[in-house]
Amino acid sequence: MMTNQLNRSKAIVIGGGMAGLMTARVLSDHYAQVVIVEKDDFPSEPGLRLGTPQAFHPHRFTARGKAITERLFPGFEQDLAAQGSPSSLNKALFFMNQHGSLEMKYDRDDYKFSRAVLEWVIRQRVYAIPNVDFLPKHDVIGLLTTSDRLVVTGIQARDRDQSLQEKAIRADLVIDASGRSSKLSEWLEDLDYEVPQPDRLKVSLGYSTRRYKVPPHLTTLIDQWDVINIQGKPAAGTYTGVFSFIEHGTAEVLLYRPGGNYPPTDADEFEHALSQLPSPKISEIVRELEPITSPRGFRVPELYCHRYEQMSRWPAGLLVLGDAYCIYDPIFGQGMTVAAIATEILNSCLLERRDNERPDWERNALQRMKEAIEPAFWLNCTADLRWEGVAYDGSDSSAGNAFSREYMELFLKQATSKPDWRLYGLYWAVNTLTVSPRHIFNPQMVVEVLSDSDEGKVLLSDLQQKAANGETVEEMLEELLPRFSEAPFE
Repeated sequence: MMTNQLNRSKAIVIGGGMAGLMTARVLSDHYAQVVIVEKDDFPSEPGLRLGTPQAFHPHRFTARGKAITERLFPGFEQDLAAQGSPSSLNKALFFMNQHGSLEMKYDRDDYKFSRAVLEWVIRQRVYAIPNVDFLPKHDVIGLLTTSDRLVVTGIQARDRDQSLQEKAIRADLVIDASGRSSKLSEWLEDLDYEVPQPDRLKVSLGYSTRRYKVPPHLTTLIDQWDVINIQGKPAAGTYTGVFSFIEHGTAEVLLYRPGGNYPPTDADEFEHALSQLPSPKISEIVRELEPITSPRGFRVPELYCHRYEQMSRWPAGLLVLGDAYCIYDPIFGQGMTVAAIATEILNSCLLERRDNERPDWERNALQRMKEAIEPAFWLNCTADLRWEGVAYDGSDSSAGNAFSREYMELFLKQATSKPDWRLYGLYWAVNTLTVSPRHIFNPQMVVEVLSDSDEGKVLLSDLQQKAANGETVEEMLEELLPRFSEAPFE
């Protein structure tokens, strides 16, 4: 990823989490100095930061996210292994939903980790980059601009120690990777920019996580299991339960549900809820383990997706990525992967800019990042809108498309109940952002899947009755199904 020259002097990254660290790695190839400004202090060993309340809960890379991270930080998984993270190679994966269950061997050599260990490993790599500096314990309180407010020239930061000293930090580029705490919309409005309302999925989701120690006589469990995923049933309003391992022989168990019926954080109630899952697999294992934490809860009132790319004016010298742009339902594990994709797009844009300077390169980068964001956010909407109490409020008419939800449910049913490994592989690849949703949402695939069940044939018949003026079902579907750019998947 190295460039032939460092053709800009200084860049600032707001946020020292995973998105900020990956962004700083990319910028280090293009700028003589990169400064990461973070509101928290960084722990001296793997540990949670105060500003990331979600960090205790499970975090995962998809295969695509892992591949990008490997390109940025070659061999990073060996660093995870050195911190005690277990490999998932050839371990069992059990997946259960309302349509049936699947069990298989995991065929990739992935390492499973806590957020604390992953951040520690990646942060040590970034510490070693000579032209990257860290400025912890500083709040960013605003953007610096030229007098006409057309160009961002840096940030105004405030030290979080007792002095509360403010300082101006100048830079050629500022990237907001500060996550859910981002104040970018307010900063832009303060500069008299008109900021569109974000799309919102009012999801009221909650999840609770408890960690357990595996006693010495049961350590074979770590060699046996990768993950047990028992999905909740939207029609019945039941919890999803997920069991997996992280570093040092620690098991983590999660309960999850959208729609405002939050999983318990009381220890006895948590254990009882595990016993009520449709399969006893998780509760039977957990019964033999030693709790090392109380259950901890986390609540997400809504998911949002900003529409910065639609702004009629956007200041030069400013970009945004990661959760500061869009947040996702954590159960799908897409957030870190989308952030990684965005850093690849950033690198491509900077390389193009080096070879062909263009005044509006930031707007181009925003648009390309949004093309990567949209499939993930749409998939979240399609999945979560199945639950009572979830509502969509936004500008994308396809996000609330009832047909797409019904079709996706039938697709999953056909993939699981037979099972049909070809369809299940496609379902997995689309939801992990490995391939475009077009592989599932195209007229030929829709007709094939719907033709294979009585429920599907009813949907096809409804479409045929609505067709007019000689229009075929395939032509109707071409208009009905969501469309996404193929560029992020090329």
